[in-house]
Amino acid sequence: MSVAAWGTLGLIAFLFGLLIFTRLPADFVFLGGLAVLLLTGVLDAKDGLAGFGSSGLVTVGVLYIVVAGLQETGGLSWVSQHVLGRPSGWRRAQARLMAPVAVLSAFLNNTPVVAMFIPVVTEWSRRIRVPPSKLMIPLSYASILGGMCTLIGTSTNLVVDGLYQHRFATGGLAIFEVTKLGVPCALAGMAYLLIAGRRLLPDRKTLDEVFDNPREYTLEVQVSENSPLIGRSIEASGLRHLPGAYLAELVRGEEVFSAVAPDELLQAGDRLVFVGHIESIRSLYNQKGLQPAPDQVFKLDGPRHQRILVEAVVSNTCPLLGKSIREGRFRNHYNAVVIAAARNGERIRGKIGDIVLQPGDTLLIEAHAGFVPRQRDSRDFYLIRSVEDTAPRRFEKAPWALLILVGMVLAAAFNVLTMLNAAMAAALLMVATGCCSIGQARRSVEWNVLLVIGAALGLGLALEKTGAAAGVTGLLLGAAAERPWVALAMIYMATTLMTEVITNNGAAALIFPIAMGTAARLEVSPMPFVFCVMIAASASFATPIGYQTNLMVFGPGGYKFGDYLRIGTWMNLLIGLVAVALAPLIWPF
Repeated sequence: MSVAAWGTLGLIAFLFGLLIFTRLPADFVFLGGLAVLLLTGVLDAKDGLAGFGSSGLVTVGVLYIVVAGLQETGGLSWVSQHVLGRPSGWRRAQARLMAPVAVLSAFLNNTPVVAMFIPVVTEWSRRIRVPPSKLMIPLSYASILGGMCTLIGTSTNLVVDGLYQHRFATGGLAIFEVTKLGVPCALAGMAYLLIAGRRLLPDRKTLDEVFDNPREYTLEVQVSENSPLIGRSIEASGLRHLPGAYLAELVRGEEVFSAVAPDELLQAGDRLVFVGHIESIRSLYNQKGLQPAPDQVFKLDGPRHQRILVEAVVSNTCPLLGKSIREGRFRNHYNAVVIAAARNGERIRGKIGDIVLQPGDTLLIEAHAGFVPRQRDSRDFYLIRSVEDTAPRRFEKAPWALLILVGMVLAAAFNVLTMLNAAMAAALLMVATGCCSIGQARRSVEWNVLLVIGAALGLGLALEKTGAAAGVTGLLLGAAAERPWVALAMIYMATTLMTEVITNNGAAALIFPIAMGTAARLEVSPMPFVFCVMIAASASFATPIGYQTNLMVFGPGGYKFGDYLRIGTWMNLLIGLVAVALAPLIWPF
């Protein structure tokens, strides 16, 4: 190999070391490596920046907007709430959870799917009395397994497809081509979790349970007109067994029910008074069919979907002290409305408007986003903080969002549009129909992920141009003794080991040219290698850092690093055996 080839390999090894042994962000490391290649002349500007124009990278970015539309309209929440139910036992709970997550992840990027399910599973685990540590790893693994099943299920598949198009100058892979291998791998992985989960998954409390927040809010909500909850009982509506919250009162006209029976049927206009922790209050706030009871909420300027929830602690210099919220004209004074209140961890009885403010009262406020920067330095409040993910859902737009998603999948599946064009059309429709605002679309794109993908594609091209990929290919072929199946197994093993310590997209981009070189030298079809790289780059189960979804469930599940090693190592081996065994049978050498 040339000096440039050895230098490129050394640079990539150094980048791996930075990712493993430091806390530097992946986008910074990969962009730094690409900059070195450009400055040293290994790559010219055209080649070095070509990855940022890859169709796979652009498709990933556009799909973030599609998912944002589904999240903002409550389309994904509707799916999660109607399929989980109340299973008996942790094994049935895992099955109930993994099936819909895998299906959703096959058609949506799995990272936002897991982000949407984490709070749902947290509450669900409390309700069915199953430790979240028994469910969070299955949630992440199911999303990874589901993402393997279609071309759009994970950004890794789209990256490999983009590399495939660039190398072979073709129109790309069909959306369901990888399904032939992805579905058997997914079924094998989920069966393994159901069988081995009892022994290998820990039974552990989370930090939230150990240090439980005693602050409770009083929240008053109203059953809206045309609510889907009308005519349903308290039990059937899911308002009976709430984690960290309970229904204290039901107010119907002049009647007040302090002990609400589970079979009590809801009517339009019913006012429900809940007492509970912030997470439960946030879920009630975004539940379809319920709206904040204070009439002042609907007098604020602008549409509700542009507002957020804010926690504020009343200071001893607040001008409204000693006055009720209504008398103090809170809405007029702050252009915000109090929807819930807490005082020393105890319930504040009475209607929200009648609460007399005292120093130290914690208020849950509905306001526009500008409320936080305006009041942060105010002497009226000790503390101001926005509550994450509390923009009211636009449920009336959910049918449009789901229809757009289905149309995108069908258009790509039947080759009416390319995957990139179908995703672009779906993103435009999400914005045009109001499912997602322009600001939300801009905020939804994970730019750091796109930077990693673009830079990793440039590093992969450097491996190919300098001859480093060919040199590594020669070493692999020597070890494989010219046997395609053994070479395929080695490519798979190298990819899955690399994806455990760096990003999955980076691993795919770096191994792809080596895999293609190996297939060319052996004079066999590249297709088994293409799809094994896809599967292996996503099959990161043994560490929390190899795949973003594993890291996302680390805290909510109360896990330790060794938990992933214990259950994920065997998962890696199982998926590898299935993929390497079946790929050459589906796409013969």
